Amino acid sequence: MIEIKAVKKSFGDLKVLNGIDLTVDKGEVISVIGASGSGKSTMLYCINALEPIDSGQIVVDGVDVHNKSTDVNKLRRNIGMVFQQWNSFPHLTTLENVALSPRIVLGKSRAEAREIARSQLEHVGLGDKLDVYPSRMSGGQQQRLAIARALAMEPNYMLFDEVTSALDPELVGEVLDTLRLLSDEGMTMLVVTHEIGFARDVSDRVAFFHEGIIEELGPPAQVIEHPQSVHTQKFLANVR
Repeated sequence: MIEIKAVKKSFGDLKVLNGIDLTVDKGEVISVIGASGSGKSTMLYCINALEPIDSGQIVVDGVDVHNKSTDVNKLRRNIGMVFQQWNSFPHLTTLENVALSPRIVLGKSRAEAREIARSQLEHVGLGDKLDVYPSRMSGGQQQRLAIARALAMEPNYMLFDEVTSALDPELVGEVLDTLRLLSDEGMTMLVVTHEIGFARDVSDRVAFFHEGIIEELGPPAQVIEHPQSVHTQKFLANVR
């Protein structure tokens, strides 16, 4: 379980998170929607301790993420994160890219790490690309490589930060299909996205962010189909 309690975060005078409360249960998929700059991505960075918080608390499986005594590197092994840009190592093949963290971070043998990598690449539909370098792959394939790399650490949670925003429209579907697969398998996911159709079809709940707060939270049928907030209504009218 991920518990976010009254979290506030500012960058200088700019208040980005202004008292966020959210609980993510095991196996749940929550899509996070809202305008750019509303605090969605910052929340993910705070969950993974990539950004400090000003006040409040974030607890993952009973561990206080921002407590000074917390082993952040150990914590991150259980929280996979995939960013807008795939950031693969260009001098390594897809297999080598995915095998790197299990070998270096988890201490797996070279053979074990390669087997994990092979399995996860097949998992995301890249089983025929094991010896291919990232530069020879499409954007959608590179993003699926990034997902495989995160899954290779066998995380309990996956955080996705606008993973389709840098892709050409015709490549978006293959990445969303991978997220649907993970959802069907029971992976706990927080997905920051502008893909409203995905949020409606796959999410257990949808959180609408507005100016640093969660203004509306509930099932897709409520938040997307029958939004109560004027801000949610305006946002959805502009993105549909």
